[in-house]
Amino acid sequence: MARRAFITGVTGQDGAYLAALLLGKGYEVTGLVRRSSHAQYGDHRLKHLGIAGSVKLVDGNVTDLSNLVRVVAEEAPDEIYNLAAQSFVQASWSQPILTGNVTGLGVVNVLEAMRIAAPGARFYQASSSEMYGLIQEERQSEKTPFYPRSPYAAAKLYAHWMTVNYRESFGLHASSGILFNHESPLRGLEFVTRKITNGAAQIKLGLAKELRLGNLAARRDWGHARDYVRAMHLMLQQDKPDDFVIATGRTASVEDVCRIAFGHLGLAMEDHVVVDAKNFRPAEVDVLLGDASKAKRVLGWMPEISLEEMIVEMVESDLAFLRR
Repeated sequence: MARRAFITGVTGQDGAYLAALLLGKGYEVTGLVRRSSHAQYGDHRLKHLGIAGSVKLVDGNVTDLSNLVRVVAEEAPDEIYNLAAQSFVQASWSQPILTGNVTGLGVVNVLEAMRIAAPGARFYQASSSEMYGLIQEERQSEKTPFYPRSPYAAAKLYAHWMTVNYRESFGLHASSGILFNHESPLRGLEFVTRKITNGAAQIKLGLAKELRLGNLAARRDWGHARDYVRAMHLMLQQDKPDDFVIATGRTASVEDVCRIAFGHLGLAMEDHVVVDAKNFRPAEVDVLLGDASKAKRVLGWMPEISLEEMIVEMVESDLAFLRR
């Protein structure tokens, strides 16, 4: 029989790429979809990857435990991937309670549903490098202390430790991937990499003249979402559940990303990028740089797509979309 996977956040960037990966491996994939007035547009990422008709979508919300218990009991998944979250860091300052309920407590609801209805399943939690915040070590590993600098990061940290707690308290096969920034053409327009690639494409096509950004000096360890969902799957194939940093080991600034995107289009970023104080965070995370040596050693995982290749792919995707 085909293995069965249940993905919360299936219509997001990571959920769509993960669903495509699992379908390619012969899984039956069910995804949880939050009801909204724009439901007809919610599966656009699945359509972009050509898999919308292959993923079973069920209505639900990670804030509703009773709904989750019913869905998990009915679907009887072998693997549960929790990717649902209020995931835009900037918005977490204006919506801290929503972020806490969804990104933090929502994870406990999924864990409870698994403990009640599918205790033999394997669970993946999408933890975040934002938990490191004000970094305590130059390179962040699984042993680096956390210092969250946003309501989003604090909620992710609560969810991370609750995943560890359920693993140790109830013997669940529950693993967390501490994923550093990962992008793709499926990234939302509110995120800085996509904002850059889309903005550069608009300027190239004469649809805009400038791109307003915040802190150009902020540095991140950026990888491709396609690479990172491979790591999620590998974690749940291990006999022993554990936590893993997933990162490229290379850091680049927002300015570096701008130069790659604008340079690919034959444009000078200095002519178009405007620094706008309104786009600065109340508490900045200056630099993140991951140490994924454990993932490489235990999982056999390595990133395959470079930062330059990813940004060029995103620029070309945005050009094609805007031309259509």
